[in-house]
Amino acid sequence: MTSKQKGILCITASSFFFALMNLFVRLSGDLPAMQKSFFRNAVALIFAAVLLFRERPSLSLTPKSKRDLFWRALFGTVGVLCNFYSVDHLVLADASMLNKMSPFFAVLFAIFLLKEKPSRFQSISIFIAFLGVLCIVKPTGNLNLFPAFIGLMGGVTAGAAYTYVRSLGKQGVAGPFIVFFFSAFSCIVLLPFLVLDYHPMTWSQLGILLLAGLSAAGGQFTITAAYCYAPAREISVYDYFQIPFSALLGFLVFGQIPDWLSWIGYAIICTTAVAMFLHTTQQTNDIYQQKGGS
Repeated sequence: MTSKQKGILCITASSFFFALMNLFVRLSGDLPAMQKSFFRNAVALIFAAVLLFRERPSLSLTPKSKRDLFWRALFGTVGVLCNFYSVDHLVLADASMLNKMSPFFAVLFAIFLLKEKPSRFQSISIFIAFLGVLCIVKPTGNLNLFPAFIGLMGGVTAGAAYTYVRSLGKQGVAGPFIVFFFSAFSCIVLLPFLVLDYHPMTWSQLGILLLAGLSAAGGQFTITAAYCYAPAREISVYDYFQIPFSALLGFLVFGQIPDWLSWIGYAIICTTAVAMFLHTTQQTNDIYQQKGGS
């Protein structure tokens, strides 16, 4: 299996894990967003620490990798906070649409920071996939200006964070350490909010939040691995699988049935993802054949 195919599988898995995380976050009930975010990152921090202790990867960091780690953690933390703010202050469909702008920004940031320019086919595929997203989330058009701006900034900063993950992967920084640094940074930032606005939880809520944290950890590790394996221009379109996964979980748990426009969106996203996968595979085969013939 090539690195591109591994990246595709990893980012698809991360989409499922993050959809599962959102399900558990909703099931946890009426708790402050900061409290939910802290548990989300704390569990990932524990898992990353355990993996680091077991694997003991080399941690010889260059000045560039240290800067990239800081920016990845900062942009990632701001992205989480912006996303939670927009979810709390906007119609959920509008907040979801703004958050799903992150793959676009990941590709754009990769152009300037990593010099990874997408091909015409890749650019068209990402644009078509976003049209599928619009079919599903059906934004109301009644966005409040400030929360909408914050939600968009969440997509921008998440895209920047994924670009720095890709940069760190190219420099050989271990995935568990990237997750550990980001999770530790986020927990430190969120701790004051947890202390000042802590709400007592039932054992059921605590268990559900721990499951949300486990799902988030799975999403963090797989998306970190994905962007270490392959450039954003080749795999970011698969991040949209989170929306069909969320729809499936919503049907199974809450009995929510998507309308016909949503089904069109699912078809667009899945078809685009399959086309992207086949295109990438064909390019890889052509390269191998050219090398074999030479």
